[in-house]
Amino acid sequence: TRAAFGGDPSAVARADRALGDAFVRYAQDLRRAPNVGVIYVDNELRPQAPSAAALLQSAAAAPDLAAYMRNMGWMHPYYAQLRRQLTDNRLDPRTRDLVQVNLQRVRSLPAGGRYVLVNAAAQRLFMIDNNQTVDMMRVVVGKPIYPTPMMAAYIRYASLRPYWNVPSDLAAERIAPNVVKSGLPYLKAKGYQVLSDWSDKPTIVNPASVDWAAVAAGKKEVRLRQLPGPSNSMGDMKFMFPNAQGIYLHDTPQDQLFGEASRLFSGGCVRLEAASRLGAWLYGKPLRAKGAAPEQKVPLATPVPVYLTYLTAVPSGNEVAVYDDIYK
Repeated sequence: TRAAFGGDPSAVARADRALGDAFVRYAQDLRRAPNVGVIYVDNELRPQAPSAAALLQSAAAAPDLAAYMRNMGWMHPYYAQLRRQLTDNRLDPRTRDLVQVNLQRVRSLPAGGRYVLVNAAAQRLFMIDNNQTVDMMRVVVGKPIYPTPMMAAYIRYASLRPYWNVPSDLAAERIAPNVVKSGLPYLKAKGYQVLSDWSDKPTIVNPASVDWAAVAAGKKEVRLRQLPGPSNSMGDMKFMFPNAQGIYLHDTPQDQLFGEASRLFSGGCVRLEAASRLGAWLYGKPLRAKGAAPEQKVPLATPVPVYLTYLTAVPSGNEVAVYDDIYK
């Protein structure tokens, strides 16, 4: 009261320190990484509580301090918008609970910078620069039995004219039955090679030596690799953020899937509606293969973060957009 109405300089100074301390503790608490199941492939992308000096300097540098506080400028923009929705009595109890859950997931997202955001629940990818969506596209994400995980990592390189190394289960489910039905010409028509093993330097095996009926029945495993070309499931390029889960972003020849309302068709990786657009944004120029060699690695001079998240409630103007909880 003495600070607000009396103009006592010492009281004003004490109040200023108290408010500053309270703000720092509050902001630091919100910026700490929540335990919501995000895989931090690159640990530096894990949210860290900023120092008191950094927080106070950011607040002091804001063009409009009131707007900075109202919009919680130290958080991802979704956070303050969802928080405001909680004060809106128009939200039904279920939506309020949903917003609370998603607030925790939003805490794992950055407050600014240049990054790629994939929301598996919305099946969309966003290219973000300084809190502005520069571009977006539809994506295909994992089936409910192979959900795309929540993950934060650096995109470190692109691979042009990539091979597709077929997972053993998909070789048994999708490919071996076609070989049993149509014979070995099926493999040649689709560009598949049989390899000796899963090492870095396998040898090519004669497909006639494989018991394809046993592979289709799940009694034997086989390593298959699909060569680059129009049928290749990776399309023309893939974007790599190396991780133990084997997740990446990639092109696809199956353009028809992007017309589906629900795009849950992959084994966990993210298929891109317009991989070339993402490549041009990441590299600042179109990505083009040099010759016909497979697996042409193009390092990204400055790695760009990618955040795979699962937001079933996001701000949409003055409303909340709710997506189906596809992964339950």
